[in-house]
Amino acid sequence: MNLDDLRTLAQSIRDEIGKAVHGQEDAVDLLLVCLLARGHCLLEGPPGTAKTLLAQSVSAAMRLDFGRIQFTPDLMPGDVLGASIFDFSTNEFRLTKGPIFTDILLADEINRAPPKTQAALLQAMNEGIATIDGTDHQLGDCFFVVATQNPIEHQGTYPLPEAQLDRFLFKIVIDFPQEDAEVTILKRNAERPLEYKARTGDIVPVAGLDEIRQARTFVDNIRLDETLIKYIVSLVRATRSDPQILYGASTRAADALAGAARALAALEGRDYALPDDIKRLFIPALQHRIVLGPSAEIEGLTSRTVLENTLNQIEAPR
Repeated sequence: MNLDDLRTLAQSIRDEIGKAVHGQEDAVDLLLVCLLARGHCLLEGPPGTAKTLLAQSVSAAMRLDFGRIQFTPDLMPGDVLGASIFDFSTNEFRLTKGPIFTDILLADEINRAPPKTQAALLQAMNEGIATIDGTDHQLGDCFFVVATQNPIEHQGTYPLPEAQLDRFLFKIVIDFPQEDAEVTILKRNAERPLEYKARTGDIVPVAGLDEIRQARTFVDNIRLDETLIKYIVSLVRATRSDPQILYGASTRAADALAGAARALAALEGRDYALPDDIKRLFIPALQHRIVLGPSAEIEGLTSRTVLENTLNQIEAPR
């Protein structure tokens, strides 16, 4: 696979997703970057902003296995990972795999599950294995988690701890679409059957495991200039000395940002990254990895605002 092939593949995926999801082009691009960078993605937004539909559309545009878990307060780790069940016909335990054994996993409303269940999923995300009854089971090399959470409802939820949030490459904030995009969405749906499946019914799979593996291999061969590496380190270290940030970003965050910049460069048709790639990805990659201090909260600042100030203070290489 060369640059032109990768760009063509990415555009084909975007076009197919666009048949179901309109007005969320930035989120689609970030999801593709996350997929090629071997990361996982957290979608956060109010109900009815196409978070679940976006994840389903990504899956529909690819010839990959898709699984969904609707997280609830009574969900147990075995419901996610699976369990060994005794088979009386053979007098042996038989492994029944859970929904985590798939390529693309939609973890819907992840913050509704108790911490023990969240930890089972996040361990699999971090290590690529699922441990069941003390035995490790390898997950697929294209294992990709898209988790969603609702930030405005807190009853019956268990917010993800900072150490677990750090396992997500991006947190993508999904907001309401612009007015013209909203009109287009309603006009599209007015021409379709009212059933939910009709929204992704027009999507045709355009990529499979082989294409994703080839694209990831291409991204692996893209290297960052040392000046860009130092720029990333300067940005991340600045979050640790900012008085408005109680806890800054980790080295893992810096490494994740570097990998994402390589993936974005490939999607943009370049075999080299630019400072603008880092600027574009800096907030999605770090807004869930920092903890604001009391002064920022008193002033009503958000993680995005504080990180924008960091970008403005650190000079980018030329």
